[in-house]
Amino acid sequence: MHSLELPGSLVNADWLYDHIDHSQLVLFDASWHMPATQRVAREEWRKQQISNARYFDFDQAICAPDSELPHMMPDAARFTTEVQKLGLNQDSVVVVYDTLGLFSSPRVWWMLRAMGFESCAILDGGLPAWKKAGYPLSNETEASPVRPGNFVAATVANRFCDVNVVLDAINDQSVTILDARSGERFRGEVEEPRPGLKKGHIPGASNLPFPNLVSEGILKPESELKTIFRELIPQGNHTICSCGSGITACVIAFGAHMAGHHNVSVYDGSWCEWGQPGDLPVVCGD
Repeated sequence: MHSLELPGSLVNADWLYDHIDHSQLVLFDASWHMPATQRVAREEWRKQQISNARYFDFDQAICAPDSELPHMMPDAARFTTEVQKLGLNQDSVVVVYDTLGLFSSPRVWWMLRAMGFESCAILDGGLPAWKKAGYPLSNETEASPVRPGNFVAATVANRFCDVNVVLDAINDQSVTILDARSGERFRGEVEEPRPGLKKGHIPGASNLPFPNLVSEGILKPESELKTIFRELIPQGNHTICSCGSGITACVIAFGAHMAGHHNVSVYDGSWCEWGQPGDLPVVCGD
């Protein structure tokens, strides 16, 4: 069988269907839902999945075990252990999808690249696009056993950043901070979904609600993405993406990547960290 190569960082349902049985392909269901929805992504995956998709649990398993913040990036050792359980090999080719179209899958795409695994892409439109195309579904009981993989992670600098990097960026004109939350949350007009967090945003940040990059679960065309980011990111700037808890920050980071911006970091703690009571500066309004 010929070696599998991705056409880019985004693939459509037709491409995935044509290569679904390739021995190098590893398919990850990266679904995650806000707690208020009362949806349990792992249970949904058990009942309905693309053939042989493995559930990538960045919320409970592939995360920092002792952090007070939700689903923080683990170290390379823990990441290696967990993705080997999912059958990830050095020569694997990964496609990631989620059940909402394009919501949590960029988080896993970003995590993989942050740990040195570059041969990965996102299924544009996710599970809804697969179903709309009429392609078959399976469930957990039909899946083949997973053989342990051999991928060894190595942290790539600057794919994720911490609160100190963001603090330094506030007054640095060579850094752009983008916030993926809604305009109402960014301006501090509504309470945060997580109790106890302050309202508002990081000083100097610009608001880019992540749904602005997506249309019915499909990423907007490259030309539109370039227009959006051209207005927000001065040429040559380093960009830091933030959101509520580090999930949808990866959507706008992925959008920036698709628009040709590659000096991009995700602030992993995001508002779950920045918005806690304390001395970190917060502003409201536009």
